[in-house]
Amino acid sequence: MTIRTIIVDDEKLAIQGMQLRLEPFEDIEIIGTCANGREAIRAIKTEKPDLVFLDIQMPGFDGFSVVKGVMEIDPPLFVFVTAYEEHAIRAFEANAVNYLMKPVDEDKLADTIERVRTRLAEKKSAEEADKLMSVLSEVAPDAAEEFQEQDAEGSDRYEKLINVKDRGQIFRVEVGSIEHIEAAGDYMCIYTGDNSLILRETMKDLERRLDPRKFQRVHRSTIVNLDQVRQVKPHTNGECFLVLDSGAEVKVSRSYRDVVARFVH
Repeated sequence: MTIRTIIVDDEKLAIQGMQLRLEPFEDIEIIGTCANGREAIRAIKTEKPDLVFLDIQMPGFDGFSVVKGVMEIDPPLFVFVTAYEEHAIRAFEANAVNYLMKPVDEDKLADTIERVRTRLAEKKSAEEADKLMSVLSEVAPDAAEEFQEQDAEGSDRYEKLINVKDRGQIFRVEVGSIEHIEAAGDYMCIYTGDNSLILRETMKDLERRLDPRKFQRVHRSTIVNLDQVRQVKPHTNGECFLVLDSGAEVKVSRSYRDVVARFVH
């Protein structure tokens, strides 16, 4: 799949540098470059790219204004590229795929392109599923209803209660009450806001029991219940903290920061 891409930056050298860095990626096709926000909005609406590398600080319309300016169409994926780290949280709020600091690191760019590929594949799969369901509803309504029932059953396969043996007692913990989970070897510390319990289980096994639409890993040793997040606070080096209902703060590492974009709108 070719990823049709536009680069937006008010500095010509920055555009040229990004073009050079993108050359090794054979599926990236640069279909245009723009020197300001107004040009970018016109180009995005006309060319309908899959991906836009977007500078934030530009004369007139900044990068965030560009995102707002194309929301009435099916917008592309955005990757913000800037020299100013303090914009990271707004980048998450704009549902950006990633946030790259200038000068762009080649490894971080490679990671970003992989995320773009994943997001585009997921989007295509969802669109194909919707098309299939639409056709089924017309030509085979009974089959369409059966598919929908199976999908609903799939959401029920995750745990609603977890039994935790701790300090000689067995506690029945409602999964929805869990704020976050921290790993320590083969033990999991489960936090429910007003209590904490120790469960002997690996993180990998516990993840299989939890609904991924609600529970996401934000650090190699931490899982968070996204329904319990009340605030996002910026930190250094592109990291941030999630503030939970109880007031507890959990760090989101750079490797998992795209998780924030799933629920910050």
